[in-house]
Amino acid sequence: MINYTKLIYQLKRKLSTFSDKITKNLSKPKSKFIFQILYGLLESQSILLSEISRALKEDITLKKVIDRLSRNCKNFDQRSTVMNNYINSVKTCINENTIFCCDKSDIVKPASKKLEALDQVRDGSTGKINDGYDTFEIAALTEEHEMPLSVYSRVYSTKEKGFKSQNIETIKGLDFVKSHFGNQGIYALDRWYDNNRFYKYFTKNNDECNFVIRAKKTRNVIYKGQTMNILDVAKFYKGKYVANFKDKNNNPQKAKYSYAEIKLPAMPDKDLTMVIVKGLGLTPMILISNLAPESKKLTKTIFEAYLKRWKVEEYFRFKKQQFNLENIRVRSLNSIRTMDLLLSILIGFIAMLSEKRNKTKLNMWITKLSERIYDIPEFDYYAIATGIYNIFKKTRTGIQSFINKNIKYQQSQQLMLSKLLL
Repeated sequence: MINYTKLIYQLKRKLSTFSDKITKNLSKPKSKFIFQILYGLLESQSILLSEISRALKEDITLKKVIDRLSRNCKNFDQRSTVMNNYINSVKTCINENTIFCCDKSDIVKPASKKLEALDQVRDGSTGKINDGYDTFEIAALTEEHEMPLSVYSRVYSTKEKGFKSQNIETIKGLDFVKSHFGNQGIYALDRWYDNNRFYKYFTKNNDECNFVIRAKKTRNVIYKGQTMNILDVAKFYKGKYVANFKDKNNNPQKAKYSYAEIKLPAMPDKDLTMVIVKGLGLTPMILISNLAPESKKLTKTIFEAYLKRWKVEEYFRFKKQQFNLENIRVRSLNSIRTMDLLLSILIGFIAMLSEKRNKTKLNMWITKLSERIYDIPEFDYYAIATGIYNIFKKTRTGIQSFINKNIKYQQSQQLMLSKLLL
């Protein structure tokens, strides 16, 4: 027999502890707001403030709850404090072998006309241009199960006041992660970032950090003293090493790869490594890195950041589909950024539960109640979120009791009748 009362309490307590960590140094009202949004997102599995408000089950009208959350969301100005606290709570998951997957995504709002600084963006799902916002996110692959854990997320618009360029938005994110983790880890970036500016950024004197960037087919490199197109260089290599791996459908795959020492025309004094991976398509996949040829770290990055890159793509899909992110209905850009940040942090909470899968009774019950016909897939965020949703469906109360425990009431200064009678 399932003791839902116990499971509900344990989940709420875990979330309450997590919320306390990320709201350190915040005022009581703002801490309460963060906890309520996190809980509402987790119980309702929706980004809508109306659904979040229903999940709180407060003894006031729904309209008042929605208005309060909307007002707090619009006026929230402590995102940097919350993010810094969150980073401190997940630092144990980061080490020198961590892969930081950097990627550009989007929030498409084709039917919206009144949103602040609404921009024209390319929809990553359809390839069409639509109204919406661009996002830049950095996700770290956790050590044990290599699941994506968000360490930076920002929504931006080219039409907002003060916007300079998308490259600068990317640099801001990279600077933020480096300020917290130093030069730990390896940064993996897709073809969008095959830009001399980023090669120079990662190879600064006295501040160099490891990176792997997937190169465009038009990229020229200096190979054995000659400037050549990367595809022409790739023809010299048949694939010295063999890599066996499983794709996102758990099907066995095989790829061959080789290394070549190169330089870039814009950086002729910097030694780099070109990795040619064959067997994944009609043309080779080519990566450029500052890691030494045949380095174990470079091989690890190929597997985790590219051959397993589907996990990062699935992370974005999970963020959009499980919580219906693109259905967000707050108007101000500040509100959108606040909700996106809190959703990213909540997925970080789910990631930490994923790291401890089958290690605690609570996690085992979450997995068991996820209603999966087949075995839990390698990307188990959907299963964890569904299991939590099925547990919270049984609750009749919100989180007011946990909030009340954190409020310290001052002792009344009035004289009591019992004292006067003494």
